[in-house]
Amino acid sequence: MQLPSLALALTLTVAAPALALDWPQWRGPKRDGHQTETGLLKEWPAGGPKRVWMFEKAGLGYSGFSVVGGKLFTMGVRDGQEVLFALDTATGKELWAAPMGALYDEDKPSYNVNWGEGPRSTPTVDGDCVYALGAWGNLVCASTKDGNKLWAKTMQELGGKTFGWGYSESPLVDGPKVLCTPGGSQGAVAALDKMTGAVLWQSKDLTDQAQYSSLVPATIHGVPQYVQRTMQALVGVSAKDGKVVWRSPWEGRTAMIPTPVVKDNFVFGTGGYGIGCKMVEIKADGTAIEFYRNGNMENHHGGVILIGDHLYGHSKQGWTCLDFKTGEPKWTEKQKLEKGATAYAGGMLYLLGEKTGQVVLLDPSPAGWSEKGRFTIEPQSSVRNPKGAIWTHPVIANGQLFLRDQDHIYCYAVK
Repeated sequence: MQLPSLALALTLTVAAPALALDWPQWRGPKRDGHQTETGLLKEWPAGGPKRVWMFEKAGLGYSGFSVVGGKLFTMGVRDGQEVLFALDTATGKELWAAPMGALYDEDKPSYNVNWGEGPRSTPTVDGDCVYALGAWGNLVCASTKDGNKLWAKTMQELGGKTFGWGYSESPLVDGPKVLCTPGGSQGAVAALDKMTGAVLWQSKDLTDQAQYSSLVPATIHGVPQYVQRTMQALVGVSAKDGKVVWRSPWEGRTAMIPTPVVKDNFVFGTGGYGIGCKMVEIKADGTAIEFYRNGNMENHHGGVILIGDHLYGHSKQGWTCLDFKTGEPKWTEKQKLEKGATAYAGGMLYLLGEKTGQVVLLDPSPAGWSEKGRFTIEPQSSVRNPKGAIWTHPVIANGQLFLRDQDHIYCYAVK
């Protein structure tokens, strides 16, 4: 009776690495912008890698991609409402589409959507379920097979209030929980049963209003927790009950967007609008010590990625390589590419310019800018708001690069 069990274990062991090539949530498998896939192109031919397919019915929105099991999941706008849909990654063919809720649009007074309507966040895939958060704050759990809605919850039910540019956070699944940040007096962070949507806890001693950043799971000094950025602070809450483990006051401005970066017991945060960056060291007793704070990395919303001991991302000064330990820049490049978003895969950085749609393959090095290829996504969307830009982050999974410009989704072969 042991042989079948051993055979099954060996089968699972062999099959497991393929899962690492997927991109199941915002900023990849570990929410750090990294894809562990190997064998990807280290240099692109003139004109860039081959485009495999283009899908032109994604609708308005800046929603990002999750790619799991040969399916791409994202959100858009159709017939005046937000929808969650899935594509076949091999062909770009639509597999299904499911309604999410009302369109987040500029007909609603007091909401700042003049940079573009539609959903903003990235769906999260866990097993047979996909979790998606619409801009109004509608959280939906649906079947990855056919989009059938399994349960739904609103951020308003959890005490949240729709604000500014709408809910942009991407849900986090951790074990039996799905987590989100409704903000407000009932508790800024909420943990729900991922199978039913029932509330497990809310962080009642953290009542800040929500911003646009997404939660990051971390274990610091042996304590499992979730790190978040609010307008008032960098903060860690217990994974067990949502109680605040540590808090470092840090007043923001206008909108706090980039996801924090955690390494060991250090947490790095950054923001635009003159905020700059900050590193805190978390002590075993829950004290958060400010390690440094400066303007050397002022990232608006394209994200920063830690590779070794260096951070890469766009700052107000230009594309920057920052020493993670000291907060000092190793280099800054102002001329080669405008502000944009980035992702890391196969040892290379993928940079996406928000205005031109240029995509650059960069060999990351503290020695300087080392470009290995460039192309421009074409054709570009004709429905994008004039004040908007190409803000959806690049995603790399299973040898494919996925990009979006509103209703257009592009797939390129990069293996």
